[in-house]
Amino acid sequence: MGRIDREALVERLLRYVQIDSETGDEGAMARQLVEDFQALGCHVTTDDIREAARTTGSNVYATLPGDPALEPLMLSAHMDTVIPGKGVRPKVCEDGYIRSDGTTVLGGDDKAGICAIMEAVKAAAKESHRTVEVVITVREESGLIGAQHLDYGRITAKKAVVLDTGGTGGDIITKAPGQNKIVAVVHGRKAHAGSSPEKGISAIQVAAHGVAAMKLLRVDEETTCNIGTFLAEGPTNIVNESVRLVMEVRSRNTEKLEAQTRHLVGCLEQACEKFGAKLDAEVATSYLGFTLSDEEPLVQQLFQAARAVGLAPRTIGSGGGSDANVYNRHGITAVNIGVGMEKVHTTEEQLSIQNMGDTAEMLLQLLVP
Repeated sequence: MGRIDREALVERLLRYVQIDSETGDEGAMARQLVEDFQALGCHVTTDDIREAARTTGSNVYATLPGDPALEPLMLSAHMDTVIPGKGVRPKVCEDGYIRSDGTTVLGGDDKAGICAIMEAVKAAAKESHRTVEVVITVREESGLIGAQHLDYGRITAKKAVVLDTGGTGGDIITKAPGQNKIVAVVHGRKAHAGSSPEKGISAIQVAAHGVAAMKLLRVDEETTCNIGTFLAEGPTNIVNESVRLVMEVRSRNTEKLEAQTRHLVGCLEQACEKFGAKLDAEVATSYLGFTLSDEEPLVQQLFQAARAVGLAPRTIGSGGGSDANVYNRHGITAVNIGVGMEKVHTTEEQLSIQNMGDTAEMLLQLLVP
């Protein structure tokens, strides 16, 4: 029998997912977390990033002091959810899953991570344990913005475990991609589409020509690419003069990330040159990737903790970023582990109660070595 109170874990999850916290509107959730971490005996602080991060909430920092002879460990999750995340009505199903009523996401991404952390901290407080520094971020779903605005001076731990993916705690993400965002505007020339179309330059035609030349979606085993926005509006009797595209590239290989980014912009540049249009393109790096060896001490600690609670550990690569990407760039060795979420970012999202509980047991093993 494990040391985690699994009934309390589920109760907490049901309570938390009913607190609205769509990304950018996490104020109520942040206030609840402050109160609940304080009830666990943690020293709790928040930051003031509302204006900089465009949020109603704040990052929450909670520390449970422990044995100074043991290396401190940082645990992290994010409090925001994707849309639609308001008015969540969760239900515990007979097959061992928690789901919403189908009109919203569940919010297990990432409140399952928060709950596993809190129940592990609650159990660890009853025993001799290492110091644990918990960071719960805002606006992860908006591009890891909360993590990028953290006050890293408040954090002493040099190792971190992020709980923000599917599977169990034994699923350890040691490779994650970086991401570039490209916003491009193709400028054509207006003309009457009926009387003098040859005097115009159709931005839609130019952009379509550029897109047709692009290699999109799955580029290779570690690189993906997608167009999220292709926007052009206007009457049919006017040759359209403007198209706006928003694209992304992800890769676990930095050289491939930059090469694919250049490819996308280059396709549009060539199309503009062919038709006489102009291009404005801006590239922004949302976050950088990371790769850790299986021999990394933190990974080995996770292997041992997973096996101690009956899980079969494995290291895997991810196609998405998490706060772990940002932490690794700030001198904190960080991995992302599973906490039972499935079908995230959809109204079919579901959460495995067994996997969430097993991950909490694994965390406790890390905190009470």
